[in-house]
Amino acid sequence: MAADLLLTAIRQHLDLYPTHKVILEPITSGASGRTLARLKPEGHPTFIGLHYTDERADNAFFLPIAAFLKSAKLNVPLVIYDNPGKGLALVEDLGEQDLLSLKDEPYEVREPYYRSVFAQLDKLAFTKVPKDLEMMPPFTAETYEWEQNYFIDHFVGDYLGRDGDDLRESEELKSLSARLGKSHRHLVHRDLQSQNIILSEGKAYLIDFQGMRWGHQEYDLASFLYDPYMDHSAEDRERMLDLWEDITEERPIPQLLRDCAIQRLMQALGAYGNIVENYHNDWYRTHIPVAVRLLKEVIADSEFEDVLGPFLDV
Repeated sequence: MAADLLLTAIRQHLDLYPTHKVILEPITSGASGRTLARLKPEGHPTFIGLHYTDERADNAFFLPIAAFLKSAKLNVPLVIYDNPGKGLALVEDLGEQDLLSLKDEPYEVREPYYRSVFAQLDKLAFTKVPKDLEMMPPFTAETYEWEQNYFIDHFVGDYLGRDGDDLRESEELKSLSARLGKSHRHLVHRDLQSQNIILSEGKAYLIDFQGMRWGHQEYDLASFLYDPYMDHSAEDRERMLDLWEDITEERPIPQLLRDCAIQRLMQALGAYGNIVENYHNDWYRTHIPVAVRLLKEVIADSEFEDVLGPFLDV
């Protein structure tokens, strides 16, 4: 059904005959609940076709946020055609190379793209938002608590098969969500990881930004530094923080960055557990040990070690 809609959309957009050859290649990476495909109409440039439903609230925000980010001159793909009524869009095809594809390259090869990402992240955080732009509600203490419960439900419960009810009453986790929920003064991407960064013509482009909202810039930074897909070494993370300081002229407050990293890694483990156990996608299973190791590293010698540690021996 979605494939037929996308093929019809591109033929209408380019005014092609129904028999004009169009190759549709599904894009299966990611877990956003949307249908993505690379569309190759014979004799024309390729497009990324997008079909979405209202199953997830943030899907409806992709198109207006894309237009806003493009007008603010951030590196995002151009939306060429959209039909909100049918949940369809045709988007500029920036190519197939994402940041994850450079995982095994030397740091010196990756660094220019890290610089590009950080420049975009810093610009995003302080971009003026139109009053009528619709996006997800800001991060609050309740949002962070929801993420923690997501971790308890899907990683501790579904994946580990253990009872995590005591975690819900943890004073340390309640304090974490309260601390993080006190401020949300920056625009954040919300899922800044290597699969959501496309590399094109020497620059990094942000995609999958439909979850954008107000929050802590450090949440995005922690998502990037502690990306389980990339599994950056501690040495590389320090290099990246030096690069961040060079671009922004400041270094993140260590405790705030740590708090955001703990929160983000719990959220990621919750997502992996949910996708593996309930959607039966085993690709994410291989990243669980990395995320667990990173979370153990972040909570070491802190008040969270006794709270979360017993659930991280996997």
